[in-house]
Amino acid sequence: MRTKSIMIALALLIVSPTLYSLLSVSHAETKDAAKQRPDRYGMVIGLKPEKMAYYNELHANPWKSVLDQITKANIHNYSIHLVELKPGEYYLFAYFEYTGDDFEADMKQIGEDAETQRWWKETDPCQYPIATANKGDMWTKMKEVFYHP
Repeated sequence: MRTKSIMIALALLIVSPTLYSLLSVSHAETKDAAKQRPDRYGMVIGLKPEKMAYYNELHANPWKSVLDQITKANIHNYSIHLVELKPGEYYLFAYFEYTGDDFEADMKQIGEDAETQRWWKETDPCQYPIATANKGDMWTKMKEVFYHP
């Protein structure tokens, strides 16, 4: 039964160039749409309890130049969430979507920006890497295990 359906579909494609071209365009559009989907990133880091008020104050009034760099680097829908997992033990969860073509180059551009470096001098002392962080990394990248558009 399945073989018969496949043969009929192939016959229709051979007989109907218009149908074939419609299917080809549809496939190409699907491929382009998939290419346009952003890459999603989740990361986690510890927040020092004694620095929480200052960290929140900084993020209540972020510097425009830092936000401009984030946007310029093709990062969108960037959010940071705070959670207390154990009494007095605070963690930040960050999420963003990346729409560019060269993540490493865009991140390098952010890292080379003088204002962003100055921002990090304010935020970094508020944070600490979690125990499983890669050597030299502050934030730990998380693995996406589920997504529903």
